[in-house]
Amino acid sequence: MNTDRDIIRRSRDRPAEFAALYDRHASVIYRYAARRAGDFVADDVTSETFLVAFECLDSFDERREDARPWLFGIATNLLRRHHRAEARLLKAAARSAPREAGADSTEGIAAQVDAAAAMAKLAKCLKAMPAIDRDTLLLYAWADLSYEGIADAMGVPVGTVRSRLNRARRILRTGLGPEPLDETENEHGRLAAAPRDA
Repeated sequence: MNTDRDIIRRSRDRPAEFAALYDRHASVIYRYAARRAGDFVADDVTSETFLVAFECLDSFDERREDARPWLFGIATNLLRRHHRAEARLLKAAARSAPREAGADSTEGIAAQVDAAAAMAKLAKCLKAMPAIDRDTLLLYAWADLSYEGIADAMGVPVGTVRSRLNRARRILRTGLGPEPLDETENEHGRLAAAPRDA
């Protein structure tokens, strides 16, 4: 199977080859942008991400096989231009989540209300968080990048990623309430709920 690196190398001489990279990653870039700034902005950000990537093929680090961190880095930079859309989306989520939860009068209302309240708190925390910490956290949580992938995407050392994620987690723990989940990292660096005593 061709790696992203192979596709990028071929694209330098045969631009039509770049379509394979778009086909492979456009949907994950779109979902990431849509979660951050809404569907309308996501269309633009996805298109712009691949346009910038094509124009900057020489900036791809060929020591890497996977282009996702590079593409998410471009998308994150483009999303900064749309920070107002993201702020509106987070503000709307914080305001509307409790109202939306009351619409269903069947079983599960209590769970929906709890989830809506948690979403509202989460949206407020994300909106209040410094942009650089929010970008790092969302690359981890929504783009599913490793610490190394985030470091590549943001052009910073892995230690900086760890610091930013720790700061973001502290903000979330403080903002989400008195009983945050106990978290540990599994062997892949992903958060996992720690076992609780019954």
